[in-house]
Amino acid sequence: MSPQLCQGASLGARLSEDVFQGTYQYYKNDWMLATSYDTYTILIIYMFLPIPSLLGAVLLGSAVSVLFITYFMKVVATRFHYFSMSEVDAYNQISVDVIHYFCFNLLGVFFRIINEIVVRSSFLNRHQYIMEKIWLRNARIQEKMLLDSIIPPQIAKPIQEDIKSRLARKGDSLRPTRVMEQIMAIQIHPEVTVLYADVVNYTHLTTTVNVEKLVRLLHDLYGRFDMAATQFEVQRIKFLGDCYYCVAGLMRPNPDHAKCCVNLGLSMISHIQEVRIQNEVDIDMRIGIHSGSVIAGVIGEAKLQFDIWGAWDIPDQHSLKIILLLCAGTDVTIANLLESTGAPGFVHISGRTLSQLDADQYTIFPGTESALAEPFLREKNIRTYLLTGEVNMDPDTYRLDSWGSLSVSALDISERPEFHTHFATDDSINDELREEFKNMPVSGVELFKSWSACFGRKTQPTADPSIHKICLHFNDPHLEWKYLMQSDYMFKYSILLAWCSGCSLIYIQLIESLDPCDICIVINFFAFFCLTALLLIAWYKKICWWMYGRSDKILFNKSNCRIFRLHDKIVRHLTVRVCIYVLILASYFSLIVLIMVNCNWEEFQMNDIESKLYHYEMDLNMCFHPWVVTNMVALIIGVSFTFARIPFMVKTVITLCFTIVYMVIIFFQFDFVFHHSATINPWFPSEIAHGMRILITLFMMYLKERHSEFNNKIGFEWSVDLTKKKQDADETNQSITIVLNNILPAHVGGSGVPWLSLTGSHRSISLALSTVKVYIRNLAKHELYYEEYKMVSVMFASLTNFEMDLRHLRILNEIIREFDRLLIHYQEYYVVEKIKIVGCTYMAACGLDVNYADRVNNWLAKRDSLLEEVEQAQRTRKSSTKESVESHEEVVFVMATFALDLMRTLWTVKKSYEDLQWHYDRSLIVGDMAIGISSGEVMAGVVGASHPHYDIWGSPVNMASRMYSTGRIGHIHVTEETALLLREFGVDCICRGMTFVKGAGRIPTYFVAIDDDYHFVPVTQWSQTSDRRRSVTGLGLLTDSSSSYEDD
Repeated sequence: MSPQLCQGASLGARLSEDVFQGTYQYYKNDWMLATSYDTYTILIIYMFLPIPSLLGAVLLGSAVSVLFITYFMKVVATRFHYFSMSEVDAYNQISVDVIHYFCFNLLGVFFRIINEIVVRSSFLNRHQYIMEKIWLRNARIQEKMLLDSIIPPQIAKPIQEDIKSRLARKGDSLRPTRVMEQIMAIQIHPEVTVLYADVVNYTHLTTTVNVEKLVRLLHDLYGRFDMAATQFEVQRIKFLGDCYYCVAGLMRPNPDHAKCCVNLGLSMISHIQEVRIQNEVDIDMRIGIHSGSVIAGVIGEAKLQFDIWGAWDIPDQHSLKIILLLCAGTDVTIANLLESTGAPGFVHISGRTLSQLDADQYTIFPGTESALAEPFLREKNIRTYLLTGEVNMDPDTYRLDSWGSLSVSALDISERPEFHTHFATDDSINDELREEFKNMPVSGVELFKSWSACFGRKTQPTADPSIHKICLHFNDPHLEWKYLMQSDYMFKYSILLAWCSGCSLIYIQLIESLDPCDICIVINFFAFFCLTALLLIAWYKKICWWMYGRSDKILFNKSNCRIFRLHDKIVRHLTVRVCIYVLILASYFSLIVLIMVNCNWEEFQMNDIESKLYHYEMDLNMCFHPWVVTNMVALIIGVSFTFARIPFMVKTVITLCFTIVYMVIIFFQFDFVFHHSATINPWFPSEIAHGMRILITLFMMYLKERHSEFNNKIGFEWSVDLTKKKQDADETNQSITIVLNNILPAHVGGSGVPWLSLTGSHRSISLALSTVKVYIRNLAKHELYYEEYKMVSVMFASLTNFEMDLRHLRILNEIIREFDRLLIHYQEYYVVEKIKIVGCTYMAACGLDVNYADRVNNWLAKRDSLLEEVEQAQRTRKSSTKESVESHEEVVFVMATFALDLMRTLWTVKKSYEDLQWHYDRSLIVGDMAIGISSGEVMAGVVGASHPHYDIWGSPVNMASRMYSTGRIGHIHVTEETALLLREFGVDCICRGMTFVKGAGRIPTYFVAIDDDYHFVPVTQWSQTSDRRRSVTGLGLLTDSSSSYEDD
């Protein structure tokens, strides 16, 4: 039998016993018995029976009340001769009992509603808390995975801590989402092996295939490389166009780092041969490997990318002297040169790497002629070897799709939780929810726990350790104070219950009073007035809402506003509510006193003695009816405990004091009157029956209110925890956004503002999430993400004559930070995207956002000097051409402006360090800069498996790389197409002449005209500029050894 049926059967048995026993004794022995379980039964129906609907509880409670009223009219009213009175007096006496049951039903309904609100809100808070906890756990896994995808864990940890510390201080100031601000996360790795891999014939590939095929092919190729790198425990650093380079022994010390890199190189050759056959493309692979020491880390503030530099010694704790063991970047440069001088289809290794291998496992040939002729390798006495062999690969790791390429599902996308995953559809999440709800605390006292443990039963914890088991207060005083200071939004309902109960008690007092006096009428009027005034104050705002709604035409006067403010003050202040609570209970108690004050118990006692001596029936109505008063006291106890948002111990103490006073009245003051009232059992003294009813009511209400208070406090604690979880989730959310913005450009979502303040607003978070929604959606659908643009301007800005030792690496970090800070402004207004940093080369692009023009037009209200420059250039363009151009060619002007600002920034940094040299170190060299810009059609996409990488391809990328590598120091070198567009925007460009560009032959190139103050020279004013900018033949060309972004 279910517990619900047991409870119902028990209640029915008590009800039947109560009614039928009284009826039987009345007709059998002419004994009048009072009902034993009427109050108990009604409270059980509303508070303990598992009746799902309130209507069902009301119907059952009403039926039980009608049954007891019928019994009262048949037995009690007849015994007290109510029907021998006048008709009005008879119905008045019967109405007292009707009102008694009505008030207890009303009390039960109120308790049921309050309890329903508490239970449902607690359940929702707990459900949301569990969902937030699950989401936060998955989000942190995703955050770690995303951060580890661009930065190794040992470097990512301080960066992640820096992100979280700044998010914790987000309320201090309005700041953009730059990842690095103060720390320079670098680590020295003394024993590693560096691998450089270059795709042969890459330039032809990027300029001859469409974007979808290119992205799928590159994803197939680089995805295979990523998975192979994971298999051989090699850390991929980054892509450099066609170059893929990685390091073994970086994530953790590995004595077999050379073997891991060589095996990876052999597997890469095998993979590219498969891709070449499957896609029918003419590509191959050159690979160079060298073992040595490197420094790895990240520099800058935005779009962080992990990189490596050559090794050097660092000062110990006792010396500031820096001893250079190797030339700056030696080991990294050697690996790069081994790749460029290698042979397709072979792994080109150095003698140091060979010495760490088991030569019997490979086929080894002498190095290439190009390596023997390379000056740097000859200077360092590097002997090289070509190596080939076979390596074992797990075939299940590389799953192919219908295209014959690496399947996107091989990335285990299901393990990457989306931002808005619907957990309810996941069986594992539902199981976790059920387990959490099973372990929810349900009581403040762990009853029968030790008894169950004696029988070896496993018991779940039912109490919360943060709540005191007896007093039910939080062990944390601060949390308890916050709980007590909550606003009471149920105040109006508590007052409504108090008003109904008070009016009923006043009515009963008037009916039961034997000789109403003037003071009684005054007290009744005062009690009614106070209750009615409180009811009006509590419900006035709600009544106004019902009458006027949200109408803006209604203007409330000062009196209305005073009532509104008074109501708000009562709701928000605990002290005021406690005073009102005590005032209501005091008025109730005064009504009880008024009923009993007119009763002369000595006269009642004398009449009882005379009735027994002279054998006549005593008038039982000459004094108050004890059961009426007892029922009134029981009702007051119920109202006292049910009143919302009053501290539990305050209720308990006041109600306990009230009960003790009434017990004194029963057993001492009016014991003779109570003794001669009806009892609940023929062999049970009446005063004991009265005391039992009061104590049972007190005990029931105490236990139920204790349970409700416990649920309230658990719900409040969960709401506090939920708030903390939401804050943690928001911080993790923003942290993920920061990391994603370091992988993908901000325009990917199509509507996100790329740089967001750390204010934590929901709008900022939603915009941040939208910045990657396209990529996330494609990833979840196992689709590749790619784009194609008609007009994009690409820039390469390279620092030259820059020594790469430890001190100058710090200077480079400061320079890149300044560039990133400048980029923030351009990203906000002009959507300039930082693509990557390659050594000392800063790569950026403008025009990757298809909504660029609309965004600029929407931001014209924000007046800005740079915006005014763009507007002026657009007006110049419109005046010089009559054609309607929709290709957003203004991105060329924006990119040139950004390049010029980079030169200004570098000049400022150089000036600062020149001043510093006189006071600190004269050997500091900041270096100069050469910039190349090209524009045109560009393809973009996200490729890679474990390390997703956003990159752009196309002729403008290759030509921009050639422009900076063939350009001149201190100049912006551009192609002819870019120069013509700049002239249309009012910026003059100087024809340099025919310049040999690798892959394009001899083509005309231009320098952007810049005056001595780093301003653009208008087309009409170039003849008036200084000779320094007019002639460019005397300035130094970049060295031939400067590597460009694109190599075949």
